[in-house]
Amino acid sequence: MPSGSSAPDHSISPLTAATTPGVTVVIPNWNGMQWLDGVLGSIAKQDMAPLETIVVDNGSTDGSVEHLKTQWPAVEVIHWDSNRGFAAAANAGFHHASGDLVALINTDIVLEPDWLRRASVALRSRTDAASVATKMLDMGDRTLIYDTGDFLRRDGACEQRGRFHMDTGSYDTPGEVWSACAGAAIYRRQPVLELGGFDERFFTYLEDVELGLRLRLAGWTCIYEPCVALHAGGGSEAALSGGAAKWVERNTILIVARHFPLSWLGPVVYRQTAWKLAAIRSGTLTSYAKGFFTGCRLIGSMLRSRQLAGPTKLTVQEAIPWRPWHGPKAGGHRDSTH
Repeated sequence: MPSGSSAPDHSISPLTAATTPGVTVVIPNWNGMQWLDGVLGSIAKQDMAPLETIVVDNGSTDGSVEHLKTQWPAVEVIHWDSNRGFAAAANAGFHHASGDLVALINTDIVLEPDWLRRASVALRSRTDAASVATKMLDMGDRTLIYDTGDFLRRDGACEQRGRFHMDTGSYDTPGEVWSACAGAAIYRRQPVLELGGFDERFFTYLEDVELGLRLRLAGWTCIYEPCVALHAGGGSEAALSGGAAKWVERNTILIVARHFPLSWLGPVVYRQTAWKLAAIRSGTLTSYAKGFFTGCRLIGSMLRSRQLAGPTKLTVQEAIPWRPWHGPKAGGHRDSTH
C-alpha cells in the first residue's frame, strides 16, 4: 500500500481474506525516523526474507513517511494524520498482512540476521502456540537483558522475565513463557484477529500483556526462542504525555477492571499502594496519579467488556497462575516499584 493510504476498512472480515504461509513484518511508527534505517536494514539482512514489510505511521511529523518513500520504496506504508496509538497501528498491520504469521517489531529494534527464521520456525513447530517471545537485549549494552517473555501477576503487575539481569546464558534455552513482548515477537495472524486484536483503548503499553491474557483464556500458549533483538528501550517514551509511568499505571487499572476477580482485590491494592509510595520517594507521583485517574475513567467501559466474544477454555485463575506478588520471591524489575 502506498504512503498516504487511509485507515484499513474493517467492514470486511479479515478472516475471509486469503493468507499465504509466510511472515509479514509490521512496524508501528510514531516520529521514529532516527530508528527506521536500523530496523529496516536489519530486516533486509535476515537470512529468511519476509513476504512483505508494512510500516504503520501514526501521524509522524519528523519526516518518517518521506524518508520511507525515498529510501525504502519497497516498504508498504499506511499513513494516518494523527497518533492513534501502538495498539491501533498493530491492528492495522494485522488486517493488511498477507502472511499467516505477523512479526511485530518496534522502530527502535535491530534484529540479528537469524531472528525471523528462528522465531517463525519455532512458532510453526507448536500448533498450540499463538505467539513466540524472543531474547531482547539492550542496544547500548548487549550484556544487559531487556525482556525474554512477560508474566502477569495477580497484583496486576507485569513482570518482564530477566529485565535488568546480565546476559550470562541463563535465558538461552527455548521453552514456554506466559506471553510475548510485542516489541519483537511473532504472532499467528488468525487467532489474534479472531479475538479482536489488541485492545485499542490501551493506546500504548501493556496492550501486548492484555492480548496475551486473552490468548491464554482462549487456550493458546506462548513459546520462547532465544533469537536476539537489540532494543534501544524507551526510544519514543520521552514524547509520550506523562511518560511510561502514566501509561503503565493507567493500563494496569484497565487489565484489572476487565479481567480480575474481586477476590484478587487485596494483592491489587497492595501493589497500587507500593507503587504510589515508591513514586513519592522518586518524585514521580504526578505521573502515576495521572495514570490512575485516567484509568479509572475507563473502568466502566472495561467492566462492560469482561465477557469475551467467544467461549473461553481457561478461567482467569488458570490463565494467571499464582506467583509470589510481594517479598523477595516476587521477582520483577530490580527497582523499588516491584
